[in-house]
Amino acid sequence: MNQNKLPADPLALILGILALVIGLAGCCCYGLTAIIPLIMAIIGLTTANKSLKQFGENPEAFSYQSRSNVNTAKTINIIAIVLNGLILLGTIVILIFYGTMLSSGMLEEFNNDIYDRSFEDLEIEVDTTSGSWDEDTYIIEEDTLKTNETEEKSFDEIMKD
Repeated sequence: MNQNKLPADPLALILGILALVIGLAGCCCYGLTAIIPLIMAIIGLTTANKSLKQFGENPEAFSYQSRSNVNTAKTINIIAIVLNGLILLGTIVILIFYGTMLSSGMLEEFNNDIYDRSFEDLEIEVDTTSGSWDEDTYIIEEDTLKTNETEEKSFDEIMKD
């Protein structure tokens, strides 16, 4: 019995660990770097699968410790693929959401809506003849209020009553 290592014994394990570390560190960069560890984990998984296939064809040529290492590497690479895939998917969803809000103007409308709610019914005209911005230059239009269906009274008439 020959005690050879499988071809992916150190490589798949290193790629899996690096993919996990870079993927978790990539969360600090808003997930923009998740594509690199995702590719690394896919490469690690394919090399691990090829090595396990070689072990299945000729188990006497390789050591069982090497097979155990490659199985561990396969598990780590699967975890790294799932984790980095979720990070990448979340990043894409967030970018699409904010891109849609920015392109449709909803973000500006949302921000402006907060400030404009208290002044929705108030119409203000600016008297630009005097050239100053004093309080006297603003003219507020008076709305007419209906007391009955046919009778309309102005704001001054209602205040006199």
